[in-house]
Amino acid sequence: MTWPHRDTDWGAMLEEVIPCFVAMAKEVIKREKLLIVCPDGAEVRRQLGGMADDRQLIFREMETNDTWARDHGGICVFEDGVPVVYDFVFNGWGMKFAACHDNLITRRLSRSGTFAKEVRTVNMQPFVLEGGSIESDGCGTLLATVECLGSANRNEYLNREQVARCLKDFFGLERILWLENGHLAGDDTDSHVDTLARFCDGQTIAYVQCSDAEDSHFSELQAMEEELKAFRTLAGQPYRLIPLPMADRVTENGERLPATYANFLIINDAVLMPCYRSEKDDLARAALQTAFPDREIAGIDCLPLIRQHGSLHCAAMQYPEGVIRTDG
Repeated sequence: MTWPHRDTDWGAMLEEVIPCFVAMAKEVIKREKLLIVCPDGAEVRRQLGGMADDRQLIFREMETNDTWARDHGGICVFEDGVPVVYDFVFNGWGMKFAACHDNLITRRLSRSGTFAKEVRTVNMQPFVLEGGSIESDGCGTLLATVECLGSANRNEYLNREQVARCLKDFFGLERILWLENGHLAGDDTDSHVDTLARFCDGQTIAYVQCSDAEDSHFSELQAMEEELKAFRTLAGQPYRLIPLPMADRVTENGERLPATYANFLIINDAVLMPCYRSEKDDLARAALQTAFPDREIAGIDCLPLIRQHGSLHCAAMQYPEGVIRTDG
């Protein structure tokens, strides 16, 4: 996790959002180690309070622009069983926001010895890629939106076929399932797939369903649903589709925010689910429990977090066991 501080966009509402990050951290360290990137580790320890277990926490101090670790974090692959960390360019979602520090986080983690000795870090310049823009089943299939990966100011020197070829080469893919539809009002990522549709396993996709014909999202999300119904697994079978409710309308200064239940975070033995103080929270929890019957579904209040247009999955990046050094 990359922690909020006064020089991030959270500066004006730190007291509101810090409890959300603390709640996330608390759930994670119950089950696995947590790497926190921040300018001031002592201050974060104070915020975590008595729940901070030093055996489960790793701090790396450095300058940061913002907190969206999913998008500036390294992306792991395995080559002959050995993990490799890909360090793609992060340019603030198509140069919309400052990213000069966040773009360097993975490189600085590598140079500081944060990764295990056998783990290579590969500089992927000039390719721009955010972790929230791709969903993998781990078995050769990638799910992504055309709007994001084909957007200007990312890899505009490549056409769609060339982008697909790069992704297949990087990740050893057999295919890419492209969503032509799907968008949430207030989303400034150009439709990251992790706000819309997510792999739960190789045969199951959870997705945002809009059933209210009066909602401005209705046509777009209905079209996305039809695309998902038409997709097939590598074995040629329809996917098991689990609809998640369209989150109640959340606004900030009259602007609708991209509240979504699809931005859940899978961790060891649990799934952290964004909650919005709505009756729909229970509906979303029940749907995700059917997708993850052997995991606890733990709700996190994300009304403060959504005010900067992101949620749980956006705010964290997982690393496989053995990637992060745990001996100092």
